[in-house]
Amino acid sequence: MGGFCIEVSGPFACFTRPEMKVERVSYDVMTPSAARAIFEAILWKPAIRWQVEKIEVLNPIRWINLRRNEVGSKVSARTVRTALKKGKGSLCLYVEDDRQQRAGLFLRDVKYRLYADFEILDRSDGNTPVKFAEMFRRRASRGQCFNQPYLGCREFSASFRLVDPDHEFTDTPDDLKGDRALGWMLYDLDYSEPLNPMPRFFDARLVDGVLHVPDWNSEAVRG
Repeated sequence: MGGFCIEVSGPFACFTRPEMKVERVSYDVMTPSAARAIFEAILWKPAIRWQVEKIEVLNPIRWINLRRNEVGSKVSARTVRTALKKGKGSLCLYVEDDRQQRAGLFLRDVKYRLYADFEILDRSDGNTPVKFAEMFRRRASRGQCFNQPYLGCREFSASFRLVDPDHEFTDTPDDLKGDRALGWMLYDLDYSEPLNPMPRFFDARLVDGVLHVPDWNSEAVRG
């Protein structure tokens, strides 16, 4: 069947490093989990699971410093449960009273090609690879999505299009040529224990503008 390739772009992106506690600081390159989320935004079904295979960086890596207003807290689950039980209670946040200004180091003018394939988890009810492949190609070619794809943060929406990499060639930007170590990058969250999801990481390298993503079960992915 072969994999799928989509091209995504946007004016800003932030793939937040989890070790940066309060301030938002982006990884140099889109993370596999962010790429997976874009494929799922176009086609998500409980019968399939997406596996990102590689990420091509098409634009030079550029940065921008921004300060933004963010809400400093959220309505707690305990407050919601209490309100549901009593039938009354305050479930709102007053932005003016809870606003915080935070700095962020974001990416700008980004463009990527994302390569992924899916795995069939449930073959009942006529679930076949051909069925979902045709469904994805049709939706992606029409620009259809279940929710707007975004580049790390929901306010950084992404444009996307389905491409045929065998017929649409790209050139690696000069400053991305060579081998660049990106360090340990967030791969995705492991939901084996739904109440206690654990992050998993891999040692990322950008080679001539390409980030190769190991398989989820690979020894290169560590918890």
